Amino acid sequence: MGIFSFFKKAGSKLLGKGDDAEAIKNEIESSFSELPVQGLAIEVDGDSVTIAGIATDTATKEKAILIAGNVEGISEVNSDQLVTLTQIAEENVREEEVFTPVFYTIQKGDTLWAIATDFYKDGSKYPLIVDANIEVIKDADKIYPGQAIRIPELS
Repeated sequence: MGIFSFFKKAGSKLLGKGDDAEAIKNEIESSFSELPVQGLAIEVDGDSVTIAGIATDTATKEKAILIAGNVEGISEVNSDQLVTLTQIAEENVREEEVFTPVFYTIQKGDTLWAIATDFYKDGSKYPLIVDANIEVIKDADKIYPGQAIRIPELS
């Protein structure tokens, strides 16, 4: 997947209260009902986070990236060392066959309805966005500029 950019001045205020890597790791782990990433390891270097481990699936991997990136003070998440069980099982899958996630940074004045209209041509599909970002969007009526969200692929 690679390196993802985030808006540094938006997100959860987790940094500067002790061990930053541990704070981000706890935020990821506590956002899921089950342990989402086996061997989860986080490294914080300035405003950059590196995530390593084995995610149960692609959606979990993407959500872990979003949770780490939606921390105030973080502008970059490197997920090169974060793999899924499927990726491990299919070592020979060509890179162009792997779905590339779509992340969107919320702008001032955005609504989930408008975002769904832009991406799906149907605003009523906004619940798909909320469901895909439940760890980041706690309330569909409360999104904020600079927040990064995942736009799920329509099945």
